[in-house]
Amino acid sequence: MIGVNRLTPSVELQNLNLIDLLSERHIAARKIAEQAWDKESEIQISNSEWTIMAHIYKQQPTIASVTKNLDITRQATHKFIKNLAAKGLVEVQNVENNKKDKCIRLTAVGEGCHEKHEVLKKQLESQIADKIGANQLKILKDILKAEWGI
Repeated sequence: MIGVNRLTPSVELQNLNLIDLLSERHIAARKIAEQAWDKESEIQISNSEWTIMAHIYKQQPTIASVTKNLDITRQATHKFIKNLAAKGLVEVQNVENNKKDKCIRLTAVGEGCHEKHEVLKKQLESQIADKIGANQLKILKDILKAEWGI
C-alpha cells in the first residue's frame, strides 16, 4: 500500500465546497505519489517537474510550447528544464532551421522514471478503487472528464 488511508474523509472535509475538496484531494494524492516515488528512487523530482515530464513524454515539444500549455512563466519553465537536465532526465536541443527555439525530450532515464511513476499512480488509483469501489471511481473519473461548461 502506498498510503491511500491518508485520503480517508475527515470531519474537516465535510464542510468544504467543491473547489476546496478538489484541492485537498489533489494535494493529498500528489503527496502520496511523491512519497511513493521517493521510496523507490534516489532521484528527487518535484510535482512541477513531473508535470513537464508528462507533457513531453514520447514527444519533442519546444520550450515555448511547454510554457504555453502548462500556463507557467517562461522563467519557471527554464528553471525546471535546467533542473531536469542536470538530473539527466531531459535533453535540450536546437530546433532544425530555427536558431531561436529549443526543443526538449526525455532521456532514456527520464522515460524510465516517467513510466515507473505512472505505475505508482496506477497502484494508488487501484487502492482508491478498493476503498470507494471501482464503480464509484469510474463515476468520479467520468465526472472529472466531462465538459463542465466553465
